[in-house]
Amino acid sequence: MRVLVTGGSGYIGAHVCRLLAQRGDEPVIVDDFVFGLRHRIDGMPAHELDLAEPGAAGALAALMRAERVGAVIHLAARKQVGESVARPLWYHQQNGASLTAVLEAMVETGVRDLVFSSSAAVYGDASGVVTEDAPTVPVNPYGESKLAGEWLAADVARAQGLRVTSLRYFNVAGAGWPDLADTAVLNLVPMVLEAIDAGRAPEVFGDDYATADGTCVRDFVHVRDLADAHLAALDALPGQPEPHRVYNVGTGVGASVREVVEGIRRRVPDAPAAVTRPRRPGDPAAVVADVSRIARELGWRARHGLDDILDSVLDARQK
Repeated sequence: MRVLVTGGSGYIGAHVCRLLAQRGDEPVIVDDFVFGLRHRIDGMPAHELDLAEPGAAGALAALMRAERVGAVIHLAARKQVGESVARPLWYHQQNGASLTAVLEAMVETGVRDLVFSSSAAVYGDASGVVTEDAPTVPVNPYGESKLAGEWLAADVARAQGLRVTSLRYFNVAGAGWPDLADTAVLNLVPMVLEAIDAGRAPEVFGDDYATADGTCVRDFVHVRDLADAHLAALDALPGQPEPHRVYNVGTGVGASVREVVEGIRRRVPDAPAAVTRPRRPGDPAAVVADVSRIARELGWRARHGLDDILDSVLDARQK
């Protein structure tokens, strides 16, 4: 089957495309290549298109017909929380318009199956073990745009006979292959490595939380496992009994910020010791995914733990 992957040259998208190709499916990539890297998708059909631009739906529908697309995985989105707070109007326009274009093109071409890249940001300030039935109260425009995307996709699925699965990612890290490593410095692991590479001490924000070592606990999922989850969701869509389903994607196991920082320091000779800073406003003590639904309904479970994530990142860094 030919699968349209929007944002396929990005960090997560490239892992999804490689797994699709390895199992014999044919990924067809649409990307604006603002942040994506073309070398990640060498040899795969790729089309440059800004899905948030006027007229994108028609152009996408024509492309889908020409490429004989049978399903869609929609990852293309703006995803920097701080930027979303500074530019809320633009964030809602960008993420809303791109999803609208995808849905319009699917309805026009008769393609029914969609995997939508959502986020645990839809849960807002949730803490503890978070199920898919937890309240969705985003605390920033990025999370709001993802929740609005879920609502839109669900509405169109019900009205037009589509089948949609939304995947709510927790903290994604690692590298499935060295050439697909994360090059952005937006999350904890690359931020710690950037500090060490610059000769600075990595920072830990708060060490007085009600956790085992006092630092925040999060659920870190290996990007290779996350890519596998997309394929599991895609394969299950033809038999999905309802128009829209939601799944958490994580490990169900928490790791503290201190564990992550010290795990990196053990792997990097002469890395400076971490320094503790005051808590950041709004950081809950612990947030871990309940992953029982995706295990029960899709048969998916994360196969990699924190050590695998850190080993893969350091291996990619050396190469």
